[in-house]
Amino acid sequence: MSEILLQLERLEVVYHRVVTAIQGVSLEVRRGQIVALLGTNGAGKTTTLRAISGFLGLDGARVTDGRITHCGEAIENRLPYEVTARGIVLVPERDKIFENLTVAENLEANVPRSRVDREGLEAVVYEYFPPLQRLKDREAGYLSGGERQMLGIASALMCSPDLLLIDELSLGLAPLMVLDLMDRLRGIRDRLGMTILLVEQNAQVALEIADYAYVLENGRVALEGSREQLSQNREIREFYLGQGQAGRRSYRDLKQYRPRRRWFG
Repeated sequence: MSEILLQLERLEVVYHRVVTAIQGVSLEVRRGQIVALLGTNGAGKTTTLRAISGFLGLDGARVTDGRITHCGEAIENRLPYEVTARGIVLVPERDKIFENLTVAENLEANVPRSRVDREGLEAVVYEYFPPLQRLKDREAGYLSGGERQMLGIASALMCSPDLLLIDELSLGLAPLMVLDLMDRLRGIRDRLGMTILLVEQNAQVALEIADYAYVLENGRVALEGSREQLSQNREIREFYLGQGQAGRRSYRDLKQYRPRRRWFG
C-alpha cells in the first residue's frame, strides 16, 4: 500500500471564534490516489480544502483542534505560500483567475520564482489542455466556463505540485465538459503520478475517477470507502445518485443515529 501523503486527524475549524464549521474530521490521502470529498452545500467540503491549503485566515477562520500532516509534518494554520512551497496547490472555484491577463500571462504568473523550466511546464500544460495553447493570447475574461476551469487547473500545474486540491470541478459546467475534464485529470494522475484531492457535489462524476471517497455531512465524516464500496452503498445510490425513493429525503435523515462506518479494501 502506498504511503500516506496527507492526513487529517480530528480536525476542527472555527470561524470568527464562534461558528464551528467542521468537527472531528479525519481522513487520509495516499500518494498517487484520487480522493473525493462529497457532500451537499454547507457540508464543510470547501472549508476542509481551505484548512489544508492555508487560506482559512482570509475568512477569519482557524484550525482550533486536531492536526493536518503532510509527509508526517504538521501544516495546520500555516500561511498559503508556506503550504504551496511544500507542493500543495489549491485550484479554487473556476472564476478565480486573472481576467485581465491573457491565458499565457495567467500561466506565467503562477510559476514560482525559483522555477527555471517554465517552457517545459508550459509544454506539459498545453499537451493536456490543447485548447489553452490555441487561446494563449486571449484575455482570460473572455473564456468559457470550461476553458476557465482548464486554465485554473493548468495554472496550478505550473507550480509542479505534489498534491493538487480541486474545489468543485463540475460547478456550472455542461456534462460533456465535466467528463472531459475528469478524463484529463485521470491522465495527469496516471502519467505524472500526481495525487489529487477533489471536492465535488456531483457524486456520480467523482466516483467515476476516485479511488477512495469521504462523505461529509454537517461538518463531520458520515461515510467513507472505496469507489466500488460507495457506489454500491444503498444510501449513496438513493440520495446522491438519485436511484430510489430515499433520494427525495434528506441525507441527514438517512444517517440519523447511525454511527460512521468504514470499509477496508
